[in-house]
Amino acid sequence: MKVGFLTSVFGQRSFDGIVAWASEQKFDALEVSTHHLPPERVLDKGEADRIKANLAQKRIEISSLAHYSNLLLPDTAERAKAVDRFKMVLDAAAALNVKVVCTMAGMPVPGKSKDQTLREDFAQVFKPLLKYADASGIKIAMENWYPTLIQNLELWQLALDCGEYDNLGFNFDPSHLYWQGIDYLYAVDEFGNRIFHTHAKDTEIKADRLRIVGNQVGGWWRYCIPGYGGIQWGQYIARLRGVKYEGVLSIEHEDWTFTPETGLIKGRDYLRQLA
Repeated sequence: MKVGFLTSVFGQRSFDGIVAWASEQKFDALEVSTHHLPPERVLDKGEADRIKANLAQKRIEISSLAHYSNLLLPDTAERAKAVDRFKMVLDAAAALNVKVVCTMAGMPVPGKSKDQTLREDFAQVFKPLLKYADASGIKIAMENWYPTLIQNLELWQLALDCGEYDNLGFNFDPSHLYWQGIDYLYAVDEFGNRIFHTHAKDTEIKADRLRIVGNQVGGWWRYCIPGYGGIQWGQYIARLRGVKYEGVLSIEHEDWTFTPETGLIKGRDYLRQLA
């Protein structure tokens, strides 16, 4: 299994600069934020070929393009703009021969529950996008960030049912399940054929704080670099192997205790012992 990272942690650093650093540090892949690689750049004449040549020379692959935007905006005109831009991202992925685009399932529409938004708005927006992506052999992977429509496993299944296409799946992030008390290992077994990408992010549970404030408020857990929290990465990776996942473990660095470079290197070294 390969080890990579989501580029968002590098803020304003250039895409070419990130590629050079990742190559120097012997990473395998990048989950590239469209902040660092806008679709307009990719679709500019000749640019996709230049990007691919540079990646090949640096021995770095793009595991996915990452466009974490809400495609279910309540305003009709703004929603249409968001959908059109996502189509550009899909076109950019096709131009780069990238087979996975990571995104959000969307946020609940005001006045609607998560399941109602899935049945109505999600189905309406995502089915045409899935058909469009499928024509280029691209899979759409939703990150299971808890405020979005796919907070828990029942909602995961409902999203798949509403999407209807087999190229709809998950950018599986165990950290969001762990602190909610949802069995992330069971989730791998249950949804293995729809895991198209995975985030490597851990979660520390602050038991001393939890005993004081309870689980109905925040502040008793934090995201951290793999190996510094409670997720059993050996078991998790073994379960991924068990469902034939052969993709990238993409470190999503949200751990304020480390600099971007230090955190990514520590995460890489830890994961490589297991992967």
